[in-house]
Amino acid sequence: MESNIEDLKEECCSNECNCEENHCEESNKKHKKNHKEDIIKELENKIKELEEKALREKADTINYRKRKDEEVNRILKYCNEDIIKDLLPTIDNFERAIKLDDNELNDELSKFLSGFKMIYCNLTLSLEKIGVKQIDGNKKPFDPTYHQAIMTDKVENMEPDMVIEVLQKGYMYKDKVIRPAMVKVSE
Repeated sequence: MESNIEDLKEECCSNECNCEENHCEESNKKHKKNHKEDIIKELENKIKELEEKALREKADTINYRKRKDEEVNRILKYCNEDIIKDLLPTIDNFERAIKLDDNELNDELSKFLSGFKMIYCNLTLSLEKIGVKQIDGNKKPFDPTYHQAIMTDKVENMEPDMVIEVLQKGYMYKDKVIRPAMVKVSE
């Protein structure tokens, strides 16, 4: 650093500068002061830049955590969905078996059918406990969120877009439709 000062003194006091040594020293001090101020400004700008970068990275980390937490909560909330979807055809088959006319069956089949009814009731109660609900749509307005129109029919004394008949029950798991009800709709 001393060599730099000496170089600056020589430069200042060279042939271009016909001044006294005091004046050269003052000029040298001003030059050093300006140089220090420039370095300070540059360092302050660098500090601001690094602080802004740190804040952006902190915000990115917070946003990542929020997204991850939301995804984990969603996964945990609907963790049984695949199992429930696999059980729905079994429930449908139980309902078809239960619809058999009990009066036309002999005693052995009636006992067998009553066992089916008990199994069906236990299964539906278990599903209700974990948040599975049937979508009720019969004689209600058609809603594509909850219903899937399979057939249409013109029925007297019924408004258009009303569910005439539920062909296959729909189900919701908590607040999510996991299977829309297949319905017949009025024209």
